[in-house]
Amino acid sequence: MPTIEMTIPLWGLAVFIVWTIAVVVLLLAVRIRHLSAGGSPKDFGMQNDESLLWRLFRVQSNLVENLPLYLGVVFLLTIRGVSGTVIDSIVVVYIAFRLLHSLIHIAGLNPLFRLLSLVIQLACLVALTALAIF
Repeated sequence: MPTIEMTIPLWGLAVFIVWTIAVVVLLLAVRIRHLSAGGSPKDFGMQNDESLLWRLFRVQSNLVENLPLYLGVVFLLTIRGVSGTVIDSIVVVYIAFRLLHSLIHIAGLNPLFRLLSLVIQLACLVALTALAIF
């Protein structure tokens, strides 16, 4: 079977996956620390934007929700053989804002920054999808 070279969209996918795994590991570490300090497992599902545990849970959930969207776009781009500087640039912007979105959420910064990051990511996904299809 022929191999497909690593393109910028595929590297973006690799970064997305590694980042998701890193967040899961960090979430597990925070959960273990929480439990070892006498915390309750019930706290894991309690919405509390002040809690690092809750913010990490939301970041992990958000990453898992968005990974299939990006995976689908990469699949379309790869299967259709669509590539170039424009595609690569949009992918870099998407991945940068995907990571920034997570960091803003983990740090508990103003949610408006997360929203702006999300809007930029969505615009990138729409543009990449359009470029892959047309």
